[in-house]
Amino acid sequence: MSIFGKIKDAIFGADDNDDTQTATRTATAPSTRSAVPPPAAQPRTTTFSRAPVKEVDVEERLGKRGEGQDLNWRSSIVDLMKLLGIDSSYDNRKELAEELGRSDYSGSAEDNIWLHKATMKELAKNGGRVPASMLD
Repeated sequence: MSIFGKIKDAIFGADDNDDTQTATRTATAPSTRSAVPPPAAQPRTTTFSRAPVKEVDVEERLGKRGEGQDLNWRSSIVDLMKLLGIDSSYDNRKELAEELGRSDYSGSAEDNIWLHKATMKELAKNGGRVPASMLD
């Protein structure tokens, strides 16, 4: 699983909350009780979608999770990853940066600021409600 996928799942919950998932069920038509055999039963496919998931308040969820911890997750990618129980090593941050479109990640303070904002923007694209202060 991607690093961003781990971050998203840690905040939003498991993938089973994905509102784009559909389930398909196949059943056979019921048989009749006549002496004449019924025509070949045709499979019937029913598709249904799960109800859309409400927008997730990222700041609220992270705030609850971070209560009592001395982590600056609102602006630090390292602290955000620590809060979520994800390895915040340079290699993982570099991989996350590559997932989010940056191939020249060096681990500098500027890169980490960019990575935090890019992560928050991606969470917002995926149904998270993120305060503007974390996006700018």
